[in-house]
Amino acid sequence: MELQEKVAVPIFTEVEKEVFLRDIYPQRRPAVLRGVSLGPCLEKWTVEYLGQNGGDKEVKIHVSTVPQMDFLHKNFAYKTLPFNEFVKRASEKKHSDFFLCEDESYYLRSLGEDVRKEPADLSKQFPVLAEDFHIPQFFTADQFFSSVFRISSCGLQLWTHYDVMDNLLAQVTGTKRVVLYSPQDALHLYLSGDKSEVVDIDSPDLKRFPDFVKAKRYECVLEPGDLLFIPALWFHNTVALQFGVGVNVFWRHLPADSYDRKDPYGNKDPVAATRALQALERALHTLDELPADYRDFYGRRMIQRIQKRTYCDSVTLPTSQFTKPG
Repeated sequence: MELQEKVAVPIFTEVEKEVFLRDIYPQRRPAVLRGVSLGPCLEKWTVEYLGQNGGDKEVKIHVSTVPQMDFLHKNFAYKTLPFNEFVKRASEKKHSDFFLCEDESYYLRSLGEDVRKEPADLSKQFPVLAEDFHIPQFFTADQFFSSVFRISSCGLQLWTHYDVMDNLLAQVTGTKRVVLYSPQDALHLYLSGDKSEVVDIDSPDLKRFPDFVKAKRYECVLEPGDLLFIPALWFHNTVALQFGVGVNVFWRHLPADSYDRKDPYGNKDPVAATRALQALERALHTLDELPADYRDFYGRRMIQRIQKRTYCDSVTLPTSQFTKPG
């Protein structure tokens, strides 16, 4: 089988804010930041401590009979459990209490108090635990959008998707493999919305997805204490190599009015992009009024114009094209 080109995500040690803003952030490429202080969470967040200090509030979780979760085909169920019971189950390989089967997999992506209006905020949903986690001050306070608790069973794999905001993924306990793809490889990822239809990225069905091998694969393994900088629009796929606890911090790097105000998850496309995609749909419907050979011809002309107007030769953007976070 033809293999994708693989690139190791670079690792930077003892990174301070000034170095991040000057040397790493403007490159718009993923980077592992090692040695950044995350607070006492690294020592404290055992299963027992999380259960005792996270409380018994109900949390909404994903539960699947297989570790490879697929959002497009919804091969999981949404369930609720008290947080302390969820942490206990997620840390186990076999369960005496279960929803679907004794080796089911669990995943928590924490939500805001009002899931339809409020982004997740660790300091609000889990205030005691939030005191243990120090958010790296790599962006200004007014740019903060959310801090998302992520807890995964061993082996859990999340589907390939992109986010529209810059974010830092802090691995607090356990290890996690992360595979990333550049926004410039979007055409090779067989997208459905913000997600790739290629569920198994390690053994892809190349009869269905022949161009997937053209996408360059960036990869890293996060150790406890590592931060992964994931620039907006970079696709990522994660596998928990052990039971793992992490915190994902998102911030707005575009002007605030670029984002959908009714989006508590921070994953809706920017307002202007949504308008453009809607206009494209209308244009394609208009082409439907023509015979097939005309649709083909004018569709190709549209593709050519889009390429001329939008394609970049490099993922490194001039600093004037985005807002620095600090």
